[in-house]
Order: sequence, then C-alpha cells, then structure tokens
Amino acid sequence: MNSSDLRNVVFLGHSGVGKTSIGESMLFISKAIDRLGQTADGNTVLDYDAEEIKRHVSVQTAIAPCFWRDKKINIIDTPGYFGFVAEQLEGLSVADSAVIVVAGDQVSVGAQKAWDMVSKRNLPRMFFVNKLNEEHSDFGKLYASMREAFGISCVTLQIPIFDDRALVGMVDTVKMIGYKIGADGTFIEDVIPESVREKAEKVHHDLAEAVAESDEVLMAKYFSGEEFTVEEMIGGLKKAILDCNCAPVLVGAANENTGVKKLMDFILEYMPSPIDAGPQLATDKEGNLLELPFDPNGHPVAFVFKTIADPFVGRLSLFKVFSGVFKSDNIMFNANKEADERFSQVFALRGKKQVPVDEIIPGDIGAVAKLTVTSTNDTLGSRKKPMKIEPITFPEPQMMQAIVPKTRGDEEKIMSSLARLAEEDPTFKFGLNPFTGESVVIGMGDLHIDIIMSKLKARYGVSVDINDPKIAYRETIRRKVTAEGLHKKQSGGAGQYGKVVIEFEPGTQDELEFAECVFGGAVPKQFFPSVEKGLQDSIQKGVLAGYPVVRLKATLVDGKYHPVDSKEVAFVSAARLAFQEGMKQANPVLLEPVVTAYIYVPERYMGDVIGDMNKRRGRILGMNPKAGGIQEVIAEAPMAEMQRYAIDLRALSQAYGSYRTEFARYEEAPDQIAKKIIEDAAVRMKVDGE
Repeated sequence: MNSSDLRNVVFLGHSGVGKTSIGESMLFISKAIDRLGQTADGNTVLDYDAEEIKRHVSVQTAIAPCFWRDKKINIIDTPGYFGFVAEQLEGLSVADSAVIVVAGDQVSVGAQKAWDMVSKRNLPRMFFVNKLNEEHSDFGKLYASMREAFGISCVTLQIPIFDDRALVGMVDTVKMIGYKIGADGTFIEDVIPESVREKAEKVHHDLAEAVAESDEVLMAKYFSGEEFTVEEMIGGLKKAILDCNCAPVLVGAANENTGVKKLMDFILEYMPSPIDAGPQLATDKEGNLLELPFDPNGHPVAFVFKTIADPFVGRLSLFKVFSGVFKSDNIMFNANKEADERFSQVFALRGKKQVPVDEIIPGDIGAVAKLTVTSTNDTLGSRKKPMKIEPITFPEPQMMQAIVPKTRGDEEKIMSSLARLAEEDPTFKFGLNPFTGESVVIGMGDLHIDIIMSKLKARYGVSVDINDPKIAYRETIRRKVTAEGLHKKQSGGAGQYGKVVIEFEPGTQDELEFAECVFGGAVPKQFFPSVEKGLQDSIQKGVLAGYPVVRLKATLVDGKYHPVDSKEVAFVSAARLAFQEGMKQANPVLLEPVVTAYIYVPERYMGDVIGDMNKRRGRILGMNPKAGGIQEVIAEAPMAEMQRYAIDLRALSQAYGSYRTEFARYEEAPDQIAKKIIEDAAVRMKVDGE
C-alpha cells in the first residue's frame, strides 16, 4: 500500500448526531467487524472506554481503519461535547480531511464550531446529514440553515426522497441520477421523481457554479452557457474540495447503514490522500523550515498526537508518520526530549484493539506502547537528522474545583493517578493551590472534570469529594496605630519576660515590611529577629476572618527586657500580642482577589455577556473585534464571582463562548460582602475548634 491509498478522515460535530454510528457502519460494511454495535448498547468499537459505555457518549478520540476498494480509510472519531476540545484538536492534527456530521432541522453549535476548526486549519471538509430516518429530521430546513451558516460553498450532492416521512431514495445531483434504497441500505438506480426534479436541477446549477470557480477554463465554459460533462463536474469538484472552495453534502441514516457506502466511495474518490494534502512542515535543529513529502525513503519523522494512559498496558503513544517508515524493534530519537526511545511492537489501532503490524508507512497512523519519556506533541525520528513538527496548541482549562480524598491516606495515590490522567489530556491540570493549600483540579467544564474523576475511581480505585475551591481572601489595615505586647511568665523556675511597642501602618508590599527604631537599647538587637518571627507567624491569620495579612509595615519602636528572664520565645509571644491588639485598632478590612477576564463570543451575545458581567460586580475595560465575527470582551471581576463562569458562559452563549482569566490584584471587599465572609469564617472556625 502507498501513501496515496490512504485517507485520514476526522469526524466532527455536535454530540448525539451519530459520528460513532457512522464509523461503526463503515467498519461493518467493509467487514472490518462482523457485528454492528450500537452506541445505546455500549458495544461499539469506537466508544470503548468505560465512561463512554456508561454515558452513551464519546469522551475521547478513537482510531479505527477500514479497507474499502483496496484503499485504507483511517476513521478518526472525536467527541462532540465541548469540554473535550483537546480530543478534537488531537484528531484534527493528523487528519487530511473532515466529515462534519449534522442532524435534525438546524445547524448545531457543534457543527459551527467544527466548521470554524477546519476553516482555521484550511482542511478540506464535507458534511454528512445523518438520522434522516428519525422523526425530528427535516432535510429542507437543515440544508437551508447550512447554506445560511456556511455559505454557498455548502452544496448537497444528494437530495433525499421520502415517502410518508420514510427515507426511500435519493437523487445524485452531480450525475442527475435517481436512486431507491434497497433492503440492505444500498442505493439502486431509479428515475428521478417529478416531486424533487426541480429542486435537483436547482442544486445541480449551484454545484456547477461551485465547480466553475475551481478552474478558469471551466469558468469560461460556465459563462458561455455550456453544460459541464460528468467528468468535468467530478474533476472540478475534486479541485474545489481540495482548495476548500466547496463543502459537499451527503445524506443517510447510519443506524440502518443507509448512505454509508456512498460516503465511503465519496471519501476515496474526492477527499485528499496525505500526498494530495501536501507536504508537512517541520523544523530542523537549526530552526530551518523543511517540507516532508511523505517519502518512505526519507529520514523517519513521526508526530505523537495523543497519549492513552492504560492502567494495564501502560502509556500508549499514538503517532502519524510523515517521512520514512516506522517498524518494530527500532530505536527512535525524541527531538523534544533529546532522548532515545525503543520501539517494541508497532500497532494499528481499531478502537481499543491493538493490531500488530510490520510497519507504519508515511501518512499512516500507528501506536506503540511503553515509551519512556515521550508525551503528546513530541516528534520522533532520527538522531542524525532530528526534526520537530509544530505542536498542537491546546486551550487553557477554565474551571477549578477543590478535591478531598474520601479515604484518609489516599493523597499520594490520588496525585500519582491524576498525573497519569493528565498525560492523556493536555487540558486537564491538577496540583496544590499556592494561596489556599487545597488540592485542586482544573478542566474545561463541569462534565469534563466529572468524567476525569470517574476515571480516577474506575481505573485507579480512589475517590474524591469535589467542592468549589476556597477564595484566597486577604486582610490589611487602613490606618496607623501603635500597640504594646507584654509577655510575662514567672511560675517557678526560669521566668520569661519580653515587652514590645510596635507601630503598625499600611505598607506597599504584600510581604511584611519589618523595621526597628529602638533607642537606648530598650530591646537588645539579638531579640529583633524574635520580634520579626512573632509578626511573621501572626500575619498568617488576620483578626477579621483568619485570612493572611498583606500590605503591613511594622516598626519596633520601644520595649523592655529583663537581663535574666528575657528570652527569644518571650519576644516572639510579645510580638504576637502586639499584633492582635494593633490589628483591632487599625481599622482592618477584607481584601478579595480580582481577575482580568478575556471573553470571546460572537457579537450577537455581547449584550448578554456584558449584562451578566455587571451582575457579577464586574467592570468592562474594553472590547476588540476578532476574526470570524468574534468579539473580545475584557473585564475585571472578583474571583469569587467567576468560580463557575465556564458553565454560565456556555449557557449565555449557547456554548459558542470561551474565556481565560489572569490574576489582577486585591481590592477591598464591599461591606456587605465582607460581612458575609467574616460570618462564614466565624462559623468555620467554630466548627474547626479554632
């Protein structure tokens, strides 16, 4: 098999439109499998993860090859839920074309997002209208919605024919031939019914217009009023698809295998092979940009686009070869980690099944287990001529949650298990919150985090409780005061004595600013560090709600000592007492963290987003137009008001919106907000026995 015989096709679209069912039907029709699985039954090849079987939705990208007419189609099935954008990006990174799956009667958010993704990558694409046999389907309304959303480049090559809402046939608008659907879902040539002839002729004209734009000669023929031959239509359509000037539409019902053979034929005939898609760009160790033309005799280069952390098999690295041939029992060089990796057996994946193969040729997708240092986005190849392929850019996770082990002593196991899960999902992060000390996980949304926590339990046998994370409030003072602290202990044996007078005032730094201005040796110099230590200990818990104190300057101005009883511990305690007294007098206030939010939404949702931000005590700082009709809204808001913004923005923008935040500063909390926080802290400290 040659690279020109390969088709790497990624299936994209909203959750529930039947992407996995189409892949399953392709595998069954091509006899790659002998039993047609159903998503609802949890027995498909592509949805094999325990979470997918339990929830009846895809949560990860899966690969499965099928052979059709002596060529190989690599099916790349991606999830539709927006929280799994990393999986979609991984699938897109190795695809040479895309099938955007739609269903129902309107363009879904998932279809629009898929279109935006493939347009950004200039990836040839087509549509498959699925589930035409279901009651809620309305091809006419859906096609009109698609033309409105995606423009006139979206042209249907098939018009479905219905009899009392049952799908009974279709019209090929390229060849202008009618078909009826046989008992096994195949299309049998038939006359075009008069009821759809006018519509078919209109679509044929639209298609001829799209074909004409692909070639100057065809354009001249089109304007002269001549009809294109079938060969000219096919040739022009191929070029228009490759140039991303045409997004053809096919129709069917995958759960009945209807239209799937036509889809497979179309993928082979019209969609590009890796050779057609053009050479891959890479950089050598000097930073020079090179083209990799899918040459089996070239230096070996493969890109690791996905990692699967299997608790039994170990780490499984999925890769696409761009140059050379990758075989078993070989040493490959990881250009990113600058380390050798030993390839054991190379596999072709069919869902979870690992099929041993002799080699992976340029343009093809393979897998290898138990690489030592390799991770997603690494490039493997030759030590003599190392190259790097541009990594996938993943969005930053948006939603943080605190986790607490359900079983004491599981902390270490949880952290190591989360590390394995993070290996396979670049949009999942975890660690300790440096401001609150909580263990936290960060994901793309509530469902994303929920599924990862389910995997944590199912794969590694550890469970956690999930809560909203604590907000890292701070306390400070607003006026200058002087306070005294006296520690005196004489109850038999050696006594303890230390007295300090400290001036407290607002500082300019978050850290404690300590100074001394003591005259006449009232406090000997050897006790200055003890006074500072007492203050450093004290600022960890303020007097209002027990939060750390910032922007505090403390100057030791006076004190007393005893030549026998004064010790370091006495001055530590005296400083603590002075702190408690001084903070109460210095008009203490509560500070809340404020973040800057960069929100990206289509212009039609701007009013809702701005109104919602005002309800969150936010301030709009500016708005900037971005490509594709997207607006960037820059705002500031208290962190406490942004805890579940990932969920709320999804609802506000019908899942079109995205955002990122960064810490801006601390600001004084409004009185009513501060009062509630202080009351809650008092209850918490009472429960904790503080």
